Amino acid sequence: MVNATLAPEAAERAAHDSPAARVGSRDRRRRHQAVVAYLFLAPTLLFFAVFLILPLGFALLLSMSRWAGFDLGDIEPVGLDNFAGLFADGSTFLAPILTNTLLFALGTVALALAGSVLVATCIDRLRFQGLWRTLYFLPIVTTVVAVGNVWKYMYEPGGLVNGVLNALGLGSVAFLQDPDTALPSVVVVQAWASVGSAILVLTAGLKSVPESYYEAAALDGAGPVTVFWRITLPLLRPSLLFVCITQFLTGLQSFALIIVMTKGGPGDATNVAALEMYRQAFSYGDWGTASAAAFVLFVVVLVVTLAQLWIFRRKGEDA
Repeated sequence: MVNATLAPEAAERAAHDSPAARVGSRDRRRRHQAVVAYLFLAPTLLFFAVFLILPLGFALLLSMSRWAGFDLGDIEPVGLDNFAGLFADGSTFLAPILTNTLLFALGTVALALAGSVLVATCIDRLRFQGLWRTLYFLPIVTTVVAVGNVWKYMYEPGGLVNGVLNALGLGSVAFLQDPDTALPSVVVVQAWASVGSAILVLTAGLKSVPESYYEAAALDGAGPVTVFWRITLPLLRPSLLFVCITQFLTGLQSFALIIVMTKGGPGDATNVAALEMYRQAFSYGDWGTASAAAFVLFVVVLVVTLAQLWIFRRKGEDA
């Protein structure tokens, strides 16, 4: 009689402990964990959807429409006409605007990288390194409006820069008024303002270089130049590539400094893609063209990013 009573319980226990039951229990537990995880992620995902996915979709809609920016009912689909207009004959978007954008980014990267490598190497040999890093980082925490206006006055005919040139026996230069010098002048300011962040990255990279390498080079009689080119730069390559990526992407999307210093002038000498998007949308009320230009700039940024990630992998670094 006891065996008859225990038999159903044993059978139920055996069924519960069977492989199929264990798999089903594991799947239910995983589904429960997934639901709990998505509940915790819900605020972030909602924020992501509201402030990124929806604006991106709306911008894509506007890029293929004509809209003055007031009534949503006035949105008029035009297909790819906005993109065609950007590259049509007589359009200034490809040249000089997009060309200026690339030159601005390239110039900023070249100057900021060279300056930050030089300064970071010097700081690494000095005492009170934290103080020097802080001083060079100050332009980063200063507003773009303040930086732009200070340099704008320094570039004036009676400003500090021309005063130094005159003291050296050289003539004054119309830095921001001459189309040939306006863009390089703004590039110098952008590079100067971004050197601080690059220095922080590079000084951290220099700290990761084993001191034993320098000791071995000193025993072999290597000079400072040889040590710099054969040891420091190769081992600093991951930091240099990171600085290149961030500086180049920042340069491609910059426009605040330009609008403060030159407003894109003289003519279109300093006009860049981001500034042109701002003008088309807020000055001319052509939100369709502004959105199309934004997607073209997005493609340029994407291509540059993928190219730099490819460089990472070619150099054997983990991107």
